[in-house]
Amino acid sequence: MADAAMVNKFADLFESSDLRKKILYTLGALAIYRVGAAIPIPGINGDALKAIFEAQRGGILSFLNIFSGGALARFSIFSMGVMPYINASIIMSLLQGAHVIPHLDRLAREGELGRRKLNNYTRYLTLALAAFQSFGLTIAITKMPTPGHLPVVSNPSAGFYMVTVLTLTAGTVFIMWLGEQVTELGVGNGVSLIIFAGIVERIPSATINLVRLIQAEEIGLVQALLLVAALLVVLVAVVWVETAQRKIPVQYAKRVVGRKMYGGSQSYLPLKVDQSGVIAVIFAISLMAVPMTVVQFSPNAAWAQKVQDFMNRGNWIYQVSYAALIVFFCYFYNSVSINPEDLADNMKKSGGFIPGYRPGESTAKYVEWVLDRITLGGATFVAVICVLPDWARTHMNIPFFFGGTALLIVVGVALDTMGQLEAQLIMRHYEGFLKKSKLRQRWFNVGS
Repeated sequence: MADAAMVNKFADLFESSDLRKKILYTLGALAIYRVGAAIPIPGINGDALKAIFEAQRGGILSFLNIFSGGALARFSIFSMGVMPYINASIIMSLLQGAHVIPHLDRLAREGELGRRKLNNYTRYLTLALAAFQSFGLTIAITKMPTPGHLPVVSNPSAGFYMVTVLTLTAGTVFIMWLGEQVTELGVGNGVSLIIFAGIVERIPSATINLVRLIQAEEIGLVQALLLVAALLVVLVAVVWVETAQRKIPVQYAKRVVGRKMYGGSQSYLPLKVDQSGVIAVIFAISLMAVPMTVVQFSPNAAWAQKVQDFMNRGNWIYQVSYAALIVFFCYFYNSVSINPEDLADNMKKSGGFIPGYRPGESTAKYVEWVLDRITLGGATFVAVICVLPDWARTHMNIPFFFGGTALLIVVGVALDTMGQLEAQLIMRHYEGFLKKSKLRQRWFNVGS
């Protein structure tokens, strides 16, 4: 019965021509991204580049390669991925949250027109960051030592630098545009789906590597089964936390309007435990990647070596910094997306109140107190899930990368996309019901 219901829901997705076009548009955009991620930049020695990533397996480069969908290891035209766009979004959000530039605050209050202008500023900043980071990445690739002393680029010339920087920058801008088109014309958040596609693409190869490790007896069958069981437990925990809510009861007073009585009902104010979802994790990853961009301009300097040692994912300082950034962005996202004072004012205007608390300031303080508590629990859980794989690999000698961060992003994006598809289906069903009701009404009118 459950399988039949699932098949029926899947079939319903393609019944509506509008929804079918959105799904096919999203899949086509992701296919274009995957094709671009496989196109390498000319003049790159693929063997030397592969040797670099194998030597730094488990390091920050391998970690960033996961979120570029393997494009960084190939040094393809999409090697930069969406990181410059995310960094630009972080900077714009911080400037608005800190009220540093009054002009940005005014635009944020102007509605749709102000939002469009802010998006344009984010795009311009993305272009600047993409050019800066692509220049640093190009220099690092040409100067990065390889285990076999094979040069990644035989004779890097000024023309090579110019073409490579322009290609990488254009690739980032194209991915940014593609993500925005998916958000507007497709299903789900475009940028998150692009990261999702890059992570999911590596699942088959990771499964094959695990099987090879078992066959080579580098890992025992029992240990492999325990790891798979741990993965399933973490997966269930992530889904549970991502869908968990704290429901605050809201009572509405009775009102008499004319001869009718309104209100007197009870509802709930749902607050998600992990309100930010995968956004806090993606923001933290982007900021942790900034030092690597600076190091790339002078990789052989003494200070650069210290930064690279710090960026080693087994370093406890790195892990603490990464976890702290995740917690910070969880709270920051809540402060930007949820305003307890506005919630309390809207509740007061509609005649609602939380039992035991006066409408207005007392309600706002209570909502803020509840929000701070549940955010602490959700942020702590997300930080533990992201840091735990590094600790396990360092102290338990797990021979392959087990990505809690990647798992969080995959689950979060999948749940968000499924929620949007469910909303689209509900909207189509209601629309169909209304159409049938109108046809019946016309038929009865004709019959009478």
